[in-house]
Amino acid sequence: MTKPELLAPAGDMEKLETALDYGADAVYVGGDQFGLRAMAGNFSVAELARAQERVRERDKKLYLTLNAYLRPAQMPELRRTLEELRPLDLDAYIISDPGVLAVVREVDSARELHLSTQANTTNAQAARFWQETGVERVNLARELTLEEIRHIRRETTVGLEVFVHGAMCVAYSGRCLLSTALTGRSANAGACAQPCRWNYALMEETRPGQYFPIEEDDRGSYVFNSRDLCLLEYLPDLVGAGVDSLKIEGRMKTLYYVAAVTRVYRAALDAYAADPAGYVMDPAWLEELDKVSHRPYDRGFLFGAEDALVHAADSRYQRTHDFVGIVRRVDDGGRLLVECRNRFFPGEELELIGPAMRQAQFVAGELTAEGGGALEVAQPNALVLLPGPAGTRQGDLLRRQKVAG
Repeated sequence: MTKPELLAPAGDMEKLETALDYGADAVYVGGDQFGLRAMAGNFSVAELARAQERVRERDKKLYLTLNAYLRPAQMPELRRTLEELRPLDLDAYIISDPGVLAVVREVDSARELHLSTQANTTNAQAARFWQETGVERVNLARELTLEEIRHIRRETTVGLEVFVHGAMCVAYSGRCLLSTALTGRSANAGACAQPCRWNYALMEETRPGQYFPIEEDDRGSYVFNSRDLCLLEYLPDLVGAGVDSLKIEGRMKTLYYVAAVTRVYRAALDAYAADPAGYVMDPAWLEELDKVSHRPYDRGFLFGAEDALVHAADSRYQRTHDFVGIVRRVDDGGRLLVECRNRFFPGEELELIGPAMRQAQFVAGELTAEGGGALEVAQPNALVLLPGPAGTRQGDLLRRQKVAG
């Protein structure tokens, strides 16, 4: 078997480093323009240069999203941006607009091109068409079943990529008009206001002013709201289908999400590659994914008899754990210098997680300010010293079970 690439999101430089530390083979990022996450912590040209240096040092890859659909007035700026990007020698651009592809071919003809899921590639003929235009990898439409993915693999030689984890839009391959219609913010230009997450009610024409809730139960209305994708249990099927890259959604997600999800898929992929015949999915991996904020998990359209569940009984976010800090240093005495992200107290039970599925539970001991002096509480953004478990390393994360209320 050929082990697929594990592709993780990075909303900023710190998340990029985290994705690499926790097992990503490649990361995808957005620039200041022309991506589909305008509100993410996108990279300037100078930051992209530093990011490319970091991934090259670690023998990993960096892909830049240029997957927005552009208007005529934006094309000259695209050309200028590509001229700036060309010397960086990024590993690939992720595109969806044929016009963007054409301009890239004119300005930066040597650059590898990957096709976004936004291009809605649902058959082998389309995949071959894109390959003939110079695309080297196609991120297949999320609507495809496993058997359809297998068919496309049999009929093509282009690289194939699929999403395996993360949020799903209530839209065709993520191409949605709802945000534009209700807010003027285009999802297809990176400015989605996520109105599919809002609550809605129905009004009948002859009863103006009378609103009837659209709901599954008495906790709210989620008729537009899809579940989150989680294909961890089906990695052997996807590898067997010939998928070349497994992609995690989430450039808007937290550093903790990037670390926790990436390390689980890394562990599963490595275990399967080491012993395909004897591979058994570890239930602890699914337990780990449950400790990340998410909507109820679903397998999307992978098995065609079941559509992705949009009318879920309850598709509110579920969060069992809070991310409380990042280990910035471990001193000779085993004390941790922690950059706090959420408040915690001495005596609270914390859990440490690190790459390669390292984790340990411990009770927070005495808290000390970096400059000296005992603390009654660790506050967000503070640097705090505390005793930690043996084997802790710089870059490990601390979390605790979510406090009720």
